[in-house]
Amino acid sequence: MTLRLAGPLLLVGAGKMGGALLEGWLKQGLDPATVFIQDPALSEAMRALAARHGIAANDAPELPAPPAVILIAVKPDVTDRLLPEIEPMIGERTVVLSIAAGRTLASLSRYLPETAAIVRAMPNTPVSVGQGMTVAVANANVTAEQRRECDALLSGVGEVIWLADETLLDPVTAVSGSGPAYVFLLAECLEEAGVAAGLPHDLAKRLARATVAGAGELLRRSELEPAELRKNVTSPKGTTAAALDVLMGKHGMQELFLRAVEAAAKRSRELSS
Repeated sequence: MTLRLAGPLLLVGAGKMGGALLEGWLKQGLDPATVFIQDPALSEAMRALAARHGIAANDAPELPAPPAVILIAVKPDVTDRLLPEIEPMIGERTVVLSIAAGRTLASLSRYLPETAAIVRAMPNTPVSVGQGMTVAVANANVTAEQRRECDALLSGVGEVIWLADETLLDPVTAVSGSGPAYVFLLAECLEEAGVAAGLPHDLAKRLARATVAGAGELLRRSELEPAELRKNVTSPKGTTAAALDVLMGKHGMQELFLRAVEAAAKRSRELSS
C-alpha cells in the first residue's frame, strides 16, 4: 500500500517518535515531496534523512498549500507554545494529529480554532519498522475523510485502534506507549544475567536479543494466550520452572509490572492536568 494524502504533511517536531513515524511512512511509499518538517533542533540523523529524501526542514517551511495533516510530535511542555504558531497554517480540511503525551483534546483545542479537527494518538517506536501499536481518539470536528487519512498514516506503520473514551489513553500510554522500553530492559537484564552466569558478553548479547525478538514474533503470530505459550515452554521441575519460581514469586515480575504501569499511567494523568 502506498500512502497518499489530500495535501502536504507538516511534521512539527522530528525527535525520536516523530522521526520513527516519518521513517515508517517513507518506507510505505509516502511521497517525500509532500512532507515538510518544522523543527529548530533537528538531530544529525534526521537532518541526514531529510537531505537524503529532499524534504524541506527548517524553522518555518513554506508549504504550497494548507496541510492535509499537521503532526504534533514535540514534548508536552513545548506544545502549548507551538500550537499558536501553527494556528495560521490550519486550512478548512486540515486535521491536527497530536502524539504529545498527556496532552488532551481539550488542552490542545484551547490554542486552536473552535472548528479545528484534532486527533490525539499514542504510538510506540516500533512504527519505524512497521510493527507499531497506536491508539487514537478524535474530537467531534473530525470528519470521516480526516479520520481515514489519519488511519491510513497510523495503520501504515502498524496496528491502530480507535477509542471513544479518551481517559483510556493514560493506561494505553503506560502499556503500549512506554512498553517497548520495558521489553528493551528485559533484553538488557537477560544479557547481564547471561554474563553473570559465565557467558562471553557477545554471546550473551546475541542470545538475549534473538530470544526477545523471536519470542515476540511467536507471540504475534500465535493465537494462543501468553500464559499458554509460557506453559508450553515450562516442563515440571525443569530449568524454566526453576527460573519462573523466582520471576513469579513474591515481589516478582507481576507485582513489578503492576506498579510500573500504574506509575506510568499516573504520570500521564499528571501531564494531562
